[in-house]
Order: sequence, then C-alpha cells, then structure tokens
Amino acid sequence: MEKLRFAVSDIYRRFHFQTFLKDSEISQVYVKGARIWVPDEEKVWVGAELLENYTGQKTIRIQIEDSAEERDYAIKDKKRLPHLRNPEILIGENDLTSLSYLNEPEVLYNLQVRFLERNCIYTYCGIVLVAINPYQQLPIYGNELIQMYSGQDMGTMDPHIFAVAEEAFKLMSRFDKNQSIIVSGESGAGKTVSAKYAMRYFAMVGGSQAETQVEQKVLASNPIMEAIGNAKTTRNDNSSRFGKYIEISFSKNNAIIGAHMRTYLLEKSRVVFQAAEERNYHIFYQLCASRDRPEFKKFCLMSPDDFYYTSHGMAPEIDGVDDAEDMLSARDALTMLGITEKDQMMIFQIQSAVLHFGNVKIREADGESSEIKKDDKHLSIMCKLLGIEESQMRMWLCHKKIVTVGEVLTKPLTLTQASFAQDALAKHIYAQTFNWIVEKINRALHSNTKSTKFIGVLDIYGFETFEVNSFEQFCINYANEKLQQIFNMHVFKLEQEEYVREAIEWSFIDFYDNQPCIDLIESKLGILDLLDEECKMPKGSDENWCQKLYDKHLGKAKHFEKPRMSRSAFIINHFADRVEYQADGFLEKNRDTVLEDHINILRASEFELVAELFEEKVDPNEKKSRAGSATTHPMRQAPKGGRSNKKTVGSQQVQKATVGDQFRESLKKLMETLNATTPHYIRCIKPNDIKEAFIFDPKRAVEQLRACGVLETIRISAAGYPSRWTYPEFFQRYRVLARSKDIDRSDHKKTCENVLTKVIQDPDKYRFGKTKIFFRAGQVAYLEKLRSDKLKACGIMIQKHVKGWLARRRYQRITKSVTLLQKYGRGLLARRHAKFLRETFAATRIQKQWKGYRARREYVKVRKATVVIQSAIRGYFGRMLFKQELHEHRAITIQKMVRSYLARRRYKRVMRGIVLLQSHYRRRRAKKQLKVLKIEAKSVEHIKNVNKGLENKIIQLQQRLDAKNKEGMSIKEQEVYIKQLKGELEKLRSSNEEGKRSSNKVSELMQQIKDLQEELSREREEKQVLITKSEEMVKEHTQMLSKLAEEKCQLKEQLEEANLKLQQQETKTDDEMKKKLEETNALLAAEFDSERSHHQRLVKEHARLQQRLENLQSEMAVMNSPGGHKRTPSDISAISLESYTSSVSPDEVKYDDEGPEEKDQGYGTKKKKKAPAPPAPTANAMEKEMKNVDIGLVLKLQNKVKELERQRTELEEKLERYEEETPQGTTDTAVISDSAFNALKMQELQNENDKLKREVNKLMKSISENVSFERGGTNSPAGKEFMDTKVEDQMKAFREQFTAMSDEIERRREECLQLRAMLAEKSITTHAIAKESYGGMDDIVNEDNELALAYRTQKELNRLLENQLQKTEKDAKKKEDKLKREIRDLKHENEAAQKVINQYNSITRNLQLGPEAKIEATMQHEITRLTSENLDLREKADKQSDQIRKLKKMLKVYAKKLKDGDVAEIEAELERDDKQKKSDDGVATVKHLDRTYMGMLEYKKEDEAQLIKCLILDLKPKLAQGLLPGLPSYLLFMCVRHTDYINDDEKVRTLLTNTINGIKKCVKKHSKELDRVIMWLANTCRLLHTLKQYSGEKAFQSENTPRQNEHCLRNFDLSEYRQVFSDLAVWIYQTMIKYMEEVIQPMVVSALLEHEAIAGLTASKPAGMRGRSSSSAHEEEGREFSLDSLVKALNKYVQILSQHAVDPELVKQVFRQLYYYIGSNALNNLLLRKDMCNWSKGMQIRYNLSHLEQWLRDNKLNESGAQSTLEPITQASQLLQARKSDADVDSICEMCSKLTTPQIVKILNLYTPVDEFEERVPISFIRKIQERLKSVKREEGEDNTLLMDTKFTFPVTFPFNPSSVTLDSIDIPESLHLDFLTRV
Repeated sequence: MEKLRFAVSDIYRRFHFQTFLKDSEISQVYVKGARIWVPDEEKVWVGAELLENYTGQKTIRIQIEDSAEERDYAIKDKKRLPHLRNPEILIGENDLTSLSYLNEPEVLYNLQVRFLERNCIYTYCGIVLVAINPYQQLPIYGNELIQMYSGQDMGTMDPHIFAVAEEAFKLMSRFDKNQSIIVSGESGAGKTVSAKYAMRYFAMVGGSQAETQVEQKVLASNPIMEAIGNAKTTRNDNSSRFGKYIEISFSKNNAIIGAHMRTYLLEKSRVVFQAAEERNYHIFYQLCASRDRPEFKKFCLMSPDDFYYTSHGMAPEIDGVDDAEDMLSARDALTMLGITEKDQMMIFQIQSAVLHFGNVKIREADGESSEIKKDDKHLSIMCKLLGIEESQMRMWLCHKKIVTVGEVLTKPLTLTQASFAQDALAKHIYAQTFNWIVEKINRALHSNTKSTKFIGVLDIYGFETFEVNSFEQFCINYANEKLQQIFNMHVFKLEQEEYVREAIEWSFIDFYDNQPCIDLIESKLGILDLLDEECKMPKGSDENWCQKLYDKHLGKAKHFEKPRMSRSAFIINHFADRVEYQADGFLEKNRDTVLEDHINILRASEFELVAELFEEKVDPNEKKSRAGSATTHPMRQAPKGGRSNKKTVGSQQVQKATVGDQFRESLKKLMETLNATTPHYIRCIKPNDIKEAFIFDPKRAVEQLRACGVLETIRISAAGYPSRWTYPEFFQRYRVLARSKDIDRSDHKKTCENVLTKVIQDPDKYRFGKTKIFFRAGQVAYLEKLRSDKLKACGIMIQKHVKGWLARRRYQRITKSVTLLQKYGRGLLARRHAKFLRETFAATRIQKQWKGYRARREYVKVRKATVVIQSAIRGYFGRMLFKQELHEHRAITIQKMVRSYLARRRYKRVMRGIVLLQSHYRRRRAKKQLKVLKIEAKSVEHIKNVNKGLENKIIQLQQRLDAKNKEGMSIKEQEVYIKQLKGELEKLRSSNEEGKRSSNKVSELMQQIKDLQEELSREREEKQVLITKSEEMVKEHTQMLSKLAEEKCQLKEQLEEANLKLQQQETKTDDEMKKKLEETNALLAAEFDSERSHHQRLVKEHARLQQRLENLQSEMAVMNSPGGHKRTPSDISAISLESYTSSVSPDEVKYDDEGPEEKDQGYGTKKKKKAPAPPAPTANAMEKEMKNVDIGLVLKLQNKVKELERQRTELEEKLERYEEETPQGTTDTAVISDSAFNALKMQELQNENDKLKREVNKLMKSISENVSFERGGTNSPAGKEFMDTKVEDQMKAFREQFTAMSDEIERRREECLQLRAMLAEKSITTHAIAKESYGGMDDIVNEDNELALAYRTQKELNRLLENQLQKTEKDAKKKEDKLKREIRDLKHENEAAQKVINQYNSITRNLQLGPEAKIEATMQHEITRLTSENLDLREKADKQSDQIRKLKKMLKVYAKKLKDGDVAEIEAELERDDKQKKSDDGVATVKHLDRTYMGMLEYKKEDEAQLIKCLILDLKPKLAQGLLPGLPSYLLFMCVRHTDYINDDEKVRTLLTNTINGIKKCVKKHSKELDRVIMWLANTCRLLHTLKQYSGEKAFQSENTPRQNEHCLRNFDLSEYRQVFSDLAVWIYQTMIKYMEEVIQPMVVSALLEHEAIAGLTASKPAGMRGRSSSSAHEEEGREFSLDSLVKALNKYVQILSQHAVDPELVKQVFRQLYYYIGSNALNNLLLRKDMCNWSKGMQIRYNLSHLEQWLRDNKLNESGAQSTLEPITQASQLLQARKSDADVDSICEMCSKLTTPQIVKILNLYTPVDEFEERVPISFIRKIQERLKSVKREEGEDNTLLMDTKFTFPVTFPFNPSSVTLDSIDIPESLHLDFLTRV
C-alpha cells in the first residue's frame, strides 16, 4: 500500500500542471463561489465549491457538490492550489485543448461527460484522438459516414477515426509526404478495431468508393492475422499478441496499389501456456471446431479440452463467437491472398501437429534421464503429420549431442530439460509458421507498380505493468518509451511551428524528456548490452546479470532503482509508471534456443513446406534483417537446471543474435520510418475491466491517460499558450468588454489590442500573432467571467430602465387627469391668440411672396451669366486635354511598333542559331547511327536474318500465287461458260430480227389476203353474235350491281341500329366502370410508382455494371494484347445488345393471323407482330447432341429441307410472275373479278406455304426426336457412304438440271422456226390470191379494203409472237440466273467438301487412325458444317415466312376494302404503283411545282454514320439553342418514319440502335458539360414523346391534329424501343443530377450552416488545436462559398433547362432531387458538428432556408415538392430554437415529425449554449424525449437511421407531353450539314 501511495504521489507531481497565478490574480479567482477540483480515493477527482475567499490561509472551507458535504481543505503551498473548473459552456468540448483550464481532472471529467452522457467515444486532445472502447457495436462506421468525412477538414466535423484517416490521406495526396497512424493502448482498448477501421477508410477512399482487388486483399489480411496472432485474455476477447506495422502503398493517382506488413514480438509462450480464463491462439480452437469436416479428418483432432496446449485457461469458448465460421472466413481470406488449397491444408496440418505434440508425455527414467512411452499415439500422429521419423524424434526429445574435439557424445536429458526442449520446439514451429504466413501475405499484397507514397498503420501494444513483470513487459515498455519520445518531440514541434508561423515571442517549453530512460536501456553497457554479455558467458545466470545492473546503474541513473527486499529484481521509472521487473528467465528468453537436432529432423521432412520452414537461410537473424522477421520470445519461465548457453557446443544449438538485439534493431528501423513520416496518434482507452457497455471507471481511465501521453500533451499545451482566438472571433465574442471609442471595425487587431490592454494588465498572459491571439491557461475563463459580469450589469441596466418606464407611465396617467381640467380654461385664451396669429400670418405671407419674387429674378440673371462663363472655360480646357491625349497616343503607337520590330529581329536571330545548333547535333548523331547500321549490315547474323525473312516471304508469295492461279482457272471457266450463253443469246436475237424482216414483206402479205378474205367474212358474222351476247351480259351485270347496292343499304341501316343499341348500353355501364377504374387506377398507380422506382434503380445499377464491364473489357484487352486479340462483332455493342434484348421477346410475342387484339396504326393496317424464334443452340449442347445423331437420317432430312426450300422459292417466283402478268382492268367489274381471283390465288399460295411450314416443323421435330442415344458414336450405313457419294450426286443433279434447261431452250427455238416456216408458207402474192379465189381478176382482190384489215391483223399477230418471244427470253434469263446461283452454291459446297477431305487426309496421315475412327472424325466435321448450314437455312426460312406474312396482311386488307366497297382507293393505289413502275422504266413524268411533304426524311444506308455524327456527336449546345427545341429528335423520328414507310426492319433497328449508342457515347464523353447533358436529356424525352404521339395508339392521339394522325407509323410497333429510350433518359437524368450534386456539394455547408446572413447574431467559442489543420481546404483553395453562390448555381441550372425547353414536370423533379440533396447534406453535417448546435445557429439556418424557399416561389417551383424535402433540416433548426423544458416534450415530438429518434437525440446531445445565460439540455429531458418518441414511432414504424441517405434518388417519370409541331413543317437548317437527307 505504501508502494502504491508513493507511485501515485510521484505521478501527481509529474502531471500536476496547475497554472501559476500572481497574488492579485489569486485573490480575483479563488473567491467565494468558485468551483474547484479536489482529489478523491474512489473517483480520483470530485467537484467542490469554495465557501469563502482565499487570502493565503492554510485551510479553506469547501463544499463537495455530489454529497453537499462541507469540510476544510488543507493548502500547504500557494503553488499547489486546487485545480479550477471550467465554465459550463466549455464542458463536453470536442477538443480538450480548447478548455480554458487544462488539468487532469478537467480532461477526465470532459471525457466522462462525452462518453456517458452523449455516447461520444472519440475526443480530440490536440493532435491525439482519444478513443474509448464502448464494448458495443455502434452505427458510426457505415459507408455514408465515410463519404461525409471524405474531403472535410479535421476541425469542422465531430471527432472520429475517419477524420484522422482523412487528415493523413489529404496530407499524403496534397504534399506527397508519407504518413503514419500510430494506434496504441492497453489490451482490450480497441487498438485492432481502430486500425481495421482506418484501413477500411483507406480502402474505400483509395479505391474510388468501390473495393477493388487490392483493397479486398488488404482487408482480407485482417482475419488471417487475427486467427494466428490474436487470443483471448482476461482483458480482451480478441487481443493482438504481436505488434504490426502495415504500409499501404498508393500510386500517383492516390489509389491503393499494394501493402506490406511488419510484425514485432509475437508472444510465443502463449502456445504452450495460458493463464486462467485465457485461451491459446484462435487458430487452434478454429481447427478443433472444424474437426468434423471431411478434409480435417486426417488431422485426428479432438476437443480443445483434450489438448494440453489449449486446456490451461479452462475457457475454450467465447460468447458470441463461432470458431467454425471464423475458420471459413480465414480460409476464404487465404484463398483471396493467393495461398493455394494445398498450402492451406499443409499449414493446418502443421498447427494440428503442434496440438498433438503438446500431448506427448515425457516421463522420468532411471537416473537423470527421461523417456517416452512406445505406445504414445500423439507422437505417432505428430510425426505423421510433419512427415518425420518417429524413432528419431523419440530419441532426440530425450537426448542431446555434445561435440568435443575428437568425438560426439550423446547425453540424456532430465525430465525438466526434455519438457523445456519440447515446449521450445513447439513455440519455434508456431513462430516459423507465423513468419511464413506473413511473408506470403506480403507477397500477395506486393505490387509491381512503383509506389510513390504510403500511409503506415502501427498497431502496437501499450504500456504494461502487472504484478509480475518479465522480459516481455520489459520489451513492450521499452518500445513505448521510444514511441513516447517521438510523440513528445512531435507535439513540441507543432507548438513551435505555430508560434513561428504567428511570429510571437516564445520561450523554451519544459517537457518530460525520456531520453535518459532510453539510454539506460539501449546505450552502451545499458540493460540490453549487459544482458547480451551475460548470455555469452558460459555460466551466466539471471542473478549475476542483476548484480551487474546494480553495480553499473544503481545510484548513477535516476530512472533505475533496486527493490528493498529482493536481489533478483530491478525497478525502472518509465514515463508512465514505476515498474518492477523480475529477472528470472530473462537470459533464457533472450537466447530463445532450440536444439539443432530437432531442427535437422524437421528439415528432413517428406513434406516440402515443412522442410522449407526450417531450411537454413542467409543470415536470417543478423542485424541487417527486416524488421518483419524479428524473432519473438516466450513467457514461460525456464527451469534453472535446463539452460544450454555455451556457444562452443558447436552443432548443439542454432546460433543467432539474441532476441533483445533483434528487437532493438527492428525498433530502430521502425523509429526511422516513423521519423520520416508525419505521425497521427490514436490513443485507445479501456473504460472498465468488466467489458460492459458505457461504464466509465475513473481510476482505470486516468491510469491509461497518464500512460498513453494524453496528459503530457495537455501539459505541453498548458505550458505555452493553449487558447487561440482569431481576431474576428475574439471581437465578436468579447466586444461587450470594449468601449465605443476603442472599436475600429476596419482593423480588428487594433480593436483587440485596445480591449486586452485594459482588461488583462499582465502582458505575459497573452500574445498577439499575425492572425490569432494566444492566451495562457485560465485567461479565457477569466475573460468569460468578465463578459458574464458585464452582461449581468447590462441586464441590471435594462431592468432599471424598464422599471423607470413603468413609473413614468403611472405618473403620466395622474397628470393626464389634471391636464384635462386645465385644458378647458386655457382653450379660450388659445383661441383668441390663434385669431391674432392668423392675421399676423396672412400679412407675413403677402410680404414673403413679393420679396421672394424679387429675389428670384435677380438670382436667375446672375446664374445665366455664370453658366455662360463656365461653359467657355470648360470647353477650352477640354480641347487642350484632348490634344494632349492624342499626342501621347500617337507617341505610344510609334514606340510599340519600333519595340515589336526590334523584338522580332532579336527572336529570329536567336531561332536561327538554335536551328543551326540542332542541325549540327542531329547530323553528328545521324553519322554515328549510320556507322552502326553499316556495321550491322555487314554482319553475318544480319544477313542470315534477312535471308530467313526473304525465304519465308518467298514461300508465302508462292502459296498466294498458287491460290491466285486456281482462282484464275475457275474464273476463266466461268468466262467461257458465259461466252457460250452470250452466243446463244445473240443467235436468238438474230432469229427474232429475221422474223421481223419476214413479217414486213408486202408481197407476201398480198398473197395471204386472198386466202383470208373468206375468213374475214366469217369473223364479221361471229363478231355480231358476240356483240349481242356482251350487251346481254352488261344488262345482267347492272342488275346485279343494283341488287348489291340495295343489300348494302339494308346492311348499313342494320349496322346503325346496332350502334345505337351499343351506345345506349355503354352509357348505362359508364358510371359503374368509371368507379371501378378509379379504384383500380389508384392501386395501379401505387404499384406503378414502386415498380418505376425499382426499375430506375435497376437502370442505375445496370449503367454502373455496364461501366464496370467496359472497364473490365478494356483491362482484359490490355492483358491479352501481346498474345493476340479476340474480335467481337463490330455491329454489336453493349447498348445494342441491351436494346435488342429489351425490344425482342419472342416468348411473349405470338403471331395470330386473325387475332382480335390487332390495332389500327393510322393507315388501316395492323400492328406488326413477330413470330417466335427458336432459341439458338449453344456450342456444348450441339456438340453433345451431334455425337449421338444418326448421320444418314440427318443427311436425308437435310436434303428434304433443301428440296422444300427450293419448292418454296419456285412458288414465290410463280407468285411474282403472276403479279406481273395479271392484267389491270378498267371497269369496276374487272377490278372486282381480278381482285377476287387474286384473293383466291393468294389463299391457295398461303395454304401451300402453311403446308410447307408444317412439313419443315415436322422435319425439325423429327431431327430432335429421332436421335439414336443407344448407338453411342456409331454411324448408319448411309452416313458411312456419304463422303464417297456426296460430290458425285451433286454434280449429277447439276448436269440433269442443265440438260433440262438446254432442252427447254431448244424446244423454244424449234417453235420459233416453225412459226417462221408458217409465215413463209403464208407469204403469197396478190395475183396468186386472185387466181385462186377470184378467177384471175386482180381488180376485185382489195375491193372492200380487205388487205389493209388483214395487214393490221397480221401486225397484231406479230406483236403477240414478239411478246411471247420476249417472255421466253425472260424465262431463259431467269433460269440462267438460277443455274448460276446453283453453280455458285455447288462450288461453295464443293470447296467445303474439299476442306473436309483435306482435313480427313491430314488426320489419317498424322494420326494413322483405324477405319472406324477415320469415318467418325470425318463425319463429325461434316455434321458440324451441316448443322451450321441448317441454322443458316432456318434463318432464311424465318425471313421468308415474315415476308409471306406481310403479303398475307396486304391481301387481307385489300380483301376487306373490296368487301367494304373501297374500290376507288384500291384503284388509286394501283395507279400510283403503275406510275412508279413507269418512272422506274425511264419514262418521263411531269413534276408539280407545289409539293406536299409527308414529314419524312430519306437517307442512304451508308450515310447513317454521318447522320449520327452530325446530329448527335458534333452538335454543339450553343447551336442547338438557336434552333427549334427538340429539332434533333424530330429529324431522327422523320428518318424512322421513312424506314417505316419502306418497311425496312433492319434499317430502323440499326438507326435506333446507333442513335442510342451515339447519345450514350456523347453524354459519357461530355458528362462534365452540363449544357450538352441537358440538351440530350431534352431531346431524348422529346423523341420518347414523339414515338408515343405517332405510335397510332388512341391513348396518345387525343391532342393530335388530323394531319399529325396521318403521320403515324404504318408498319412498325416501337413500344419496346420506347422503353429503351425511357431507360436512356433515366440514365442521362441520373448523370445530370450527379454532376449537379458534385458542383453544389462544397457550397451546401457554407451556404446553409456557416453563412451568417444576420450579422452579429452568433458568438463562436474557441476551437482547439484541430481548428488549425494543416490540410485545411480553405487555406489551400482559398474559396469561400455563401448563400449567394448556391442561389447563383441554382439560377444557372434553371436557365439552362429553360433554354433547352426541358419539360416543366421534369424540371420540377430535378429541383426536388437537388433540394433533397442540399437538405440531407446540411442535416448530416449538422449532426456531426457540435459548434453548429446552438440557438443562434438555428436562427441563422432557418433564415438561410427561407431564402431557398423564396427562390422556389420566385421560379414557380413551389408545387414541385422540393420544399417538403427541406423539412428535416428545417425541423432541426426549429429544434435548436425551441424551448427545452419538460412541458415541451409533446410539442417537440410533434414538431420533429420528419426527424428520426437518433437524429433528435443527437441534436439534443450536441446542443451547446454559447452563453452562460442559455441552459444545457438536461439528460432527464433527453430520456423523456426518447421514451415519447419510442411510443410514437412504434405506432408509425420505427426508423433508427442517424444520417440521411444522400444517394437516395426519387423515381423519375416522364409524363406524356405531345408536341403541336407537324413533321411536314420542319426544315433542315444548313448549319447542321445534313445535305444527304431528302425530304419526302
């Protein structure tokens, strides 16, 4: 007890840094009512109040505040007066250095208030962050909090470990200086967790807000190191039993590229021994918990209680920890870090061997020897797991070698020695495994990229003192002494830099220097040197070493003492405490010896990893080794008789440097690293020993505060000028102490000097710097007292005047009644006097008017003369001044020209010299290079390389020449064939010409006339008969038409009656349907909103994933570039795939020829529907299926498919010929009959086509069903013979087709010859006719003009023959083209077959397979080829079926029109087709001058890229502002209309896909250009609205004009593309919002929270040392934002949105989102800033918010819902202003409806009065608020979030907004350069 008192008194002397005051100041401060601190045994310090003034007496009367106890307090010395307490307004400060009285009780009390009352675990103490372990998971480490602290200054936010990490990251990124974060504290104080969160912050910030592979690896090292290096102790369930320093490397772009870990002083003794209620390392218990897993069965693991090494502590389990789950996490982390599964299992096997090794029992044998049982199963298992010989291990565990000069002796070991050797080997195995894992982690974290800077995180043990302190505590405290020295120097350096920066006078600050203590340990002949020397002695012992310490240092070193009652212990006075060390075991632990015989056995292991762990390395333990390889040491005491300390033993021991020497060297390197970086300190405090949440033990806390250096920081700060105020802040706070004559608002510094010189008489109590005033400790409290007194006096003054005003008012009431009586008596006298005054006033007024008139007249004359004189003089001076300036201007112009001429001449001269020097230098370099090239050219190797290249090129050229020759031969054969066909065609033409010449012979016709005269007479008679019949038919037809017309009228009447009935029924059911629709619409609207928000989140996530996909693709391309590249289809991109998959859903779209759901598209046509396409088979599925296919069946089916395909093409050709040959009638009856015939014909064709489709489907089905799975890979006989007969069958079929065609041509030629022969026979003369028919009378042959009539008939016959001949030629040409196509197809097939044959030949030559294998390989290739061809044919069939379907639709439309009687419309359409055909034939047409445009734009396919480039990629916002709003979208839709008009599916798909890709590319490239992003948002929305407006759906046609309805789409249904454009608009909207938020983000806090619109309202309090952060953004950037800056930004956004005519509804949504972002950011910052939580700041914030609300009203956006998003921050400001009494609980809960319970409680906890007149929020009031809110929130649904989600986005909608602009009225401006577009 006396020893403890002595230690406490010594520490009290060291940390008692009370401010020394003069006698006059003491009498002013220590007065009655002053609040002080007095020591207490239980609470360390308690508050008290003085009951009398202190005037120098020995005792003073005080009253304890907690117990109200009065007692006398003894004062032995004036310099040891009790500590003064700070004012209430300073309690709970974020930074302890901002306290006015800096002393130990104030620090302890401030930490206690923040921890218990406000649940704040972090507090600044200058440069130190004090972190108190809450023993509870707190929601203060989320990603949203990381975003809040990112980029913020350290002093502006609440204390947090993220703020320290951000400070380090900012200093590193701005100044490229390495940083270190030093985390220290006791075991269980939270060091490991703090370091983990710091690394997590760097991973998030350095990984661009997303954890990449490097960051994941850095974080993955934590569970591994915790498993092998952490254990449960009595103080901590997850205590780190080693020190580590992690260097996180960053690139130039501040991204994490790698890391490196160094470890220090692993506690190896824990492997073999644990204290009660403690555990071994976690990895052993994780292995035991996973023993039932199959892969761990071979380890023969048991329960931890069954292993000796894990059963000492008797606490194998930890509450809330699942060791099996932790094992899985550790294995996942090992896999992520690149450690293979094999190595992992080997590591676990070694750890299991260590457990079994502990169960090996060594027993005592005869004499001084030991032995192991032969049936010891644990030894067998251990040897088996390690791969070593059991007999050797059994032998050398109980014996050791002694090497002498001539022989090698074997000496048995005693039981104690053997047990110690066993434990030493187990510790060594575990330590080697630990080092191996650390090395593997470092390799995984190593980066090949050059690291330019790093941030180090040091997680090291704190100062330790126990009842028994050994070698481990000595090393730990030695390391803490070194760290404390760096800490002291850094704190002193910061103080010194601050004083120098402010240019103030300062004297040396005396602080505790622990260099003597460090010299005692590490200097020459210090403790470590004497320990190493004793270890080298043959008979060295702990007692001898301890005696040497007494002799050397006792009485000479003030930090070294000797205990009174011990000869084997010593005491060191460390900076934190006096520690007594027991010397027993120091030597053995310093040696850390392992028998070499054991190591040699392990080196001979059959497992490579075990041998690798113990192989000899090059000087692994020399002083030059890395700090990370420092050997750690055990805690278990070695037996006295078991030392093995002789170095001369030779191979008996592993010789290496001592542990102390290694630790000293590694510590030296660590200090060098820390000294080269900027340190940041985190001191972790353990609040209690029972591990309970939010329980504060003052004794334990103050011990740690003394040990970790926090109080030393306070003492250094208190020794100087700890309180610092800027001049504006001081003037704003203490201007009440100044007189009006002392205030100079233009110079705050002078004003502050005037005030301070009069208020504080001692000039040493303060210093004036450049920007700040520095105060001694206690002066701010003194100023606060003066300010409070002054404000009290002012209050008394106000009260005095108010009381005087009340008395005066009473007096005035009394005098009023007296005055009322006097009024009536004085009234008479007043009226008389008034009459006299009126008369006098009238006379005076007359005189005044006359005198005034006379004076004005004189004044006007004088003024006129004066003005004339002034104008003349001013004109003279003006002309003189003009001449002078003109002269000077001309002189300056001359000087300018001359100087420019001289400068140019000098520049040309210099440039000429430079060029000459460069040319000379380059000429010399060229000559040198020419010589080198000549030498290389003459070398033999060069000639060989050239020859090799030439040989390769010659071979390649020869191969190309052979290929070209083959192609030339095939081309020549085709040319010969074409020439033959041309010759035959010429022959046909010559025969045609001969026919024409023969028909024109008149003589021959004259001969025919005689024979035809009789025939003509007969024909006349027949003609008359036909005419009569036709007249009868016409009459019958007219009668039929009249009947049809009557029936039509009747049907119309019936239809009208039915319509009336339907309308009546509809009117009855409308009301009921409306009610139901309203109900359903409400439900659907709610569901639709939720679906929309979900969809937009998916769109946003899709954009992010797509961006990441593109990044990964680019990264893969870079990685794969050396070995070649993989090509993707050029016409498919990410967005095209997206649009294709979203626009085509074949499973949902089904085609029905006569479905009732077809809708009109504006032209009487139906919506186009798509037939379901079969899914494309995958490569694996095809390969599996083809292995078991019957080859013969497949080939037969394929031939059948080809035949059916050929028949289908022939039918289509017949259809085309039929359409060409069908005559167009002129009458109504002809049209009706032709159309009916066409309809019947098309119906037949449709039936045939359907029949063909069914057959194809059957064939496809049979292919899939008739697969022989039983035969395996065998083929049918048809398949085996296929390769031999395929080419011959194809050639044979070709020959047959060719012969058939040639026979047809020959037949046609013979018919022509027969016709010519007939004509020749008919060619007779007129005389022959007369002779034959008229008895030789030539005159009557042509009596009735019969010859002319016969001539005309013959001409008609000739024309008919000519048409037949032309038709024959056309058929022949078509057949010729068909044959050419077949020839081309056969060539392709032949080439493919040849390739297969070549492959087959190469396979048989190379592999020499059997006949079955040959056929199988060949057929496998052929099946693959035929499958691909089958797929191609299937695609062609689908296209053909689509075309047929379109024709069917057209025929149905025509048939419907014919039924409805719309014959005229069909005729008009047919006439248009005829005109188009005629124009195509080259016939000239008449053009009209007045064109009526159809609102379309025609473009060529090759111009599509130019269209996208000019209209999207190159369009500038300035140019678009001068055009019609949305013009690009109108032009794009007009192009879409033309593709719809020509019914081109492929063209419209590529156009829309390229449009989407172009917009997305443009927005991505110019995402930072707000004008361009908004422009494309407006155009995308307009294009979306246009697609809806002209879709033909009635829901979007309500506001269309008839002309706009005519422009609706005709063939295409683009509803799916509308969804794609909607998604694109959502993506652009999100991009725009993201950029806007980035711009206004730095303005929000300055504009809403910091901007003081009401001047003089706030009076700030002093900020601590954190207020002068070296990385302050304001100092670096010099930018300050105000409320006007934010309003200007919003005005700019409104202007741009209005310029591009963005939809008003969308504008409202934009500003609702922005206002939400502003409000959420402001509220989050308010919740993290204590200085903002006071009444005056609430007033300022509410006033600033009113400006934003007024801005909404001014811009007519008050109905957008933006104002409601500001409700949380508005209610927070109202909460700051509200009265906070128990009666106001309900009103506050009702007022803060938009705030969550944690937010309200946080604001109330942070509320800090600026003045003493304001009251703090009592804890009881906060508890009542919490209870009331819990009851309210329980009913409404509780929300426990503290910070608002700043990334939350409202679901955006695009309400339909039709345009009044008609498409045919739009012109293309020349500025767009779209000349290739044609208006239609």
